[in-house]
Amino acid sequence: MAPGRPGSTYRLQLTPEFGFAEAAETADYLAELGVTCAYLSPVLDAVPGSQHGYDVTDHARIRPELGGEEGFRALAKRLRDRGLGIVLDIVPNHMAVPADMSLNRQLWSVLRDGHDSPYASWFDIDWAAQGDRMLLPVLRGPVESCLRDLRVEPGGGPGGEPALSYFDHVLPLRPGTSRLPLPRLLEAQHYRLAWWRDAATELNWRRFFDIATLIGIRVEEPDVFDATHAVILGLVAEGLVDGLRVDHPDGLADPRGYLRRLHAATGGAWIVAEKILTPGETLPADWACAGTTGYDALRVVDGLFLDPAGGDALSAQYARFCRDAGDDSPAPRFADVAAAAKREIAEGSLSAEVGRLARLYASLVPDAPAGDVRSALTEVLAAFPVYRAYVHPGEFPSEAATSAVLEAAEDARRRLPWRLRGLAADLGAAALGLRGPASGAAGRAGEFALRFQQTTGPVLAKGVEDTAGYRWSRLVSLNEVGCDPDWFGVAPGQFHAVARRLVADWPATMTTLSTHDTKRQEDVRARLAVLAEMPLEWGEQVRRWHERAVSPPLSGPAAAVDPDTEYLLWQTLVGTWPISGDRLAAYLTKAIREAKRRTSWTSPDQEYEAAVLGLAARALGDPELAGSVASFVAGIAGDAAANSLGAKLVQLTMPGVPDVYQGCEVAGLSLVDPDNRRETGIATIRSDLRELDTGADASLPDGLAGADPRSFRLAKLLVTSRALRLRRARPDWYAGSYEPLAAAGPAAGHALAFARGGQAVTVATGLPAGLRRRGGWQDTALTLPGGSWTDLLTGTVHEGPAVSMTGLTGRLPVALLVRGDR
Repeated sequence: MAPGRPGSTYRLQLTPEFGFAEAAETADYLAELGVTCAYLSPVLDAVPGSQHGYDVTDHARIRPELGGEEGFRALAKRLRDRGLGIVLDIVPNHMAVPADMSLNRQLWSVLRDGHDSPYASWFDIDWAAQGDRMLLPVLRGPVESCLRDLRVEPGGGPGGEPALSYFDHVLPLRPGTSRLPLPRLLEAQHYRLAWWRDAATELNWRRFFDIATLIGIRVEEPDVFDATHAVILGLVAEGLVDGLRVDHPDGLADPRGYLRRLHAATGGAWIVAEKILTPGETLPADWACAGTTGYDALRVVDGLFLDPAGGDALSAQYARFCRDAGDDSPAPRFADVAAAAKREIAEGSLSAEVGRLARLYASLVPDAPAGDVRSALTEVLAAFPVYRAYVHPGEFPSEAATSAVLEAAEDARRRLPWRLRGLAADLGAAALGLRGPASGAAGRAGEFALRFQQTTGPVLAKGVEDTAGYRWSRLVSLNEVGCDPDWFGVAPGQFHAVARRLVADWPATMTTLSTHDTKRQEDVRARLAVLAEMPLEWGEQVRRWHERAVSPPLSGPAAAVDPDTEYLLWQTLVGTWPISGDRLAAYLTKAIREAKRRTSWTSPDQEYEAAVLGLAARALGDPELAGSVASFVAGIAGDAAANSLGAKLVQLTMPGVPDVYQGCEVAGLSLVDPDNRRETGIATIRSDLRELDTGADASLPDGLAGADPRSFRLAKLLVTSRALRLRRARPDWYAGSYEPLAAAGPAAGHALAFARGGQAVTVATGLPAGLRRRGGWQDTALTLPGGSWTDLLTGTVHEGPAVSMTGLTGRLPVALLVRGDR
């Protein structure tokens, strides 16, 4: 592959079962599909058995479970031989806190030697908060109840040094303490053992979100950056790696500085950052990267295929279902649910982080009552509208940062008692670095501004993505990373404006529709989007399913299931149908625990969970119910296919570097992880592609594809492969201009079209159910530049300038046109 930005990427999730050797076996297929880079999940050494690799234990070596350095080099060669490059996912924000602490030698050293460890600067530890010790919340109960399970192992550590064992945990011992009686031995360590529940309130080190098995690292320190990036930078320097995806930059002390350093260290390699932008937010212009990992593109592409007129009607149906099921009406806006959930997170699982911020503020304003500071700080965090505001101590805050902080402070003022409203404003000023510190506290003022930024993201992510998104079920396809469920639909003009801004500002950003973190894959969301075009029919259908599920002979614990969860269940069945009982049960268990209303990961309610899973089992096991769901899904299959194919073609041909998540070139019907890490059957997909390439696309039905799963599978593979191959063959077209194209006629509003580089045209069908109800395209025509245009999907030649939309979409609901008669 030529140096520079990739033409496209294909995400491969590496696991001990699917390592470098297995990834190498995909090389021929990826080349045939048309991608230019394999995009690999993290490759550095991780916790044994890890299914994702984000729990790095050793930055100095490539993970042996995947095949080690030798296996990686063999993979790189195999890919190069097929003209393919590699993009790596890297994790600069955190590393693992493994049960066997010897796997993380830096952390082992700090736990053993405390401040005297050469690695003490690696980790962000507030030593003073725990009496100069690091809290380790690994015990199954209070420490006094666990003493009998703690053992001193004379040679249990690396190099034969003594260690402390507790079930599968292996911990270092401070030199000279191994012979002390156990209670004194524990008191003598540089760490304090604690019940795992204490992490929420007492933890004194930065972690990834609320996960106490992932500890934050300080890559802002030059020696830490160098040590944690040496292997990755070496691979880039050798030409084995062409680009990098940076995981969770918002967790870092200085994302801008980190990206500048990484850009320089890689010689200007293509780098994208996993920055989650909220609607209306833009990537900081001073970031040294090519753009984001594509959640912003996902949001606007999905929005194109969602009928904005359906929002209010869906809200009414949702509220009616909740009332009829015996519950109060749901909150009218997702924003209200999100604010409450963020408040719960700030007061609950992230209480330790909020406490650290409050202590910092108290050091700046000593006369501020601690309880008042926490109350006001919680409200500001709950109101924060974006993941992070980028404030750099010593610099005047940007307009975007100022706007975000002031909005949060003002919203908090409205919610707080009168006496605390001034404190909310002062906290906002401190977050912007504008609050004058107490004498001698200038350094702490800068630290407060930085730590505030590192806290807003976890509160928002855990409160919105991982809590509120499972509580508010109006249309769950909108409950997605980087999306706002109150933000319903995108007009074509809005999309064109976004695309033109990308060409101007971030032409090499990544675009995507599915990732390892999306809550539902792209075709689940596309199918559910059809509901916005038929809200009344949907509402009636759900009520019939509910009545069947709670009536004899099926009635039982289902009555205990709250309406929001039941509404989520019916949408999940429609979006993923057909789905196995095991998959559905695993998903629902995760969903209701994330919602944290009736059960949770930390306090599971087995009776409630049994009721939910019982309802799911009845939905699948009752022939009448299951048959009704299957019939409903079949009835919307054509419209769902039009949405899926349209979204895929738009994403693959819009400005940016498109990524295809493994398996989504045929059907992306998985749910949140670990469901989306299932084996994808690449050998079968490759066979289907070869069938298409030999002309078997004649088996595709006329009209809207998707009348059956096989037709849809082939249609989506056809769209994906032809678009990727065209981008690979003509990168100049897709690095060039973007021009919206207009249709004229009675159904013009259902046509979306644009030209790239003046040589290729994308055509998609919007809101297909509404188009069908109005009688189809009739005499609607798309205006193209004059001359002949060939559809690469069907081979049909069209003569410009006015081309009938009926002719363009007669075989498939999309078209990919290139100039000339081919």
